[in-house]
Amino acid sequence: MVARKKKVAVVRRPEVRLPPLTAYEGALEPDGDYDGLEFAGLDLSEQDGPGARFLDCAVRECAVDGTRLTGARVLDSVLTGIRGVGTDLVGASLRDVEIVDARLGGAQLHGAVLERVLVRGGKIDYLNLRAAKLKDVVFEGCVLSEPDFGGASLERVEFRDCVLTGVDLGAARLKDVDLRTVQRLEIARGVDSLAGAVISTAQLLDLAPVFAAQLGVRVED
Repeated sequence: MVARKKKVAVVRRPEVRLPPLTAYEGALEPDGDYDGLEFAGLDLSEQDGPGARFLDCAVRECAVDGTRLTGARVLDSVLTGIRGVGTDLVGASLRDVEIVDARLGGAQLHGAVLERVLVRGGKIDYLNLRAAKLKDVVFEGCVLSEPDFGGASLERVEFRDCVLTGVDLGAARLKDVDLRTVQRLEIARGVDSLAGAVISTAQLLDLAPVFAAQLGVRVED
């Protein structure tokens, strides 16, 4: 008997259709309610918006250095060309969101919930997704340097044509995670958490030394 090849689960991508938007020029406020607004070219650095809700919004070319949005909800929205260091989204919820060409460093999404999210292009360094929950998330054509998925839950997550270096998967739980088209894959910690992921034959060969070290196998010529 020939075993059937198990299919990789298809990720449900967001389908964001924004209504006509109204330009917004004010500052962020705690528990603010933002509906159908466009934030374009604003400097939102160091502003406080914990618990804020963004619905049907577009955030374009904005600076978010040190912006505090803990526990915020971002729904049916598009974030394009945002840039900043230390953006705080701890415990935030992102659903049906597109993040395009972001340039971020040390973004904090510890304990965040991401559902139907597309991250396309850009470069994100030291992304903190510890204990986060990701479901139906696509990372496409982006560079993730030393992302931290420690203790996170990833279900139906695809990394398409990405570069992933220094990845921390310690105690992460993976289900239907597709890594096959990743251009460069370096696991710094938690290689045993790859159970539940799909990799290519070439990636298996590249990761062989890491697997051997995990098993305590010594390889000598």
